[in-house]
Amino acid sequence: MTTLFVRHTVANYKAWRKVYDDFAPVQKAKGVTAQVVYQAADNPDDITVTHDFATDEAAHAFVNSEELTSAMRNAGVVGSPTIWFTNKV
Repeated sequence: MTTLFVRHTVANYKAWRKVYDDFAPVQKAKGVTAQVVYQAADNPDDITVTHDFATDEAAHAFVNSEELTSAMRNAGVVGSPTIWFTNKV
């Protein structure tokens, strides 16, 4: 199993969350098996999200998808996200 971590700042958490929640069917179609959203304790617009995938290939394909790029842009992501991949051992 591969877990994708994405950390980014958003312009407005509530607006971002609506787009994120509406994107759930695309996440599922692209192989997301579980997801969690975290907010920094001192800044509600500092978001870290995890997405689990069955394979590393599915995780990378999701990150590189035009649908994700568009959703992040529409959700008000500010700047470039920090992205990393982990494997459960």
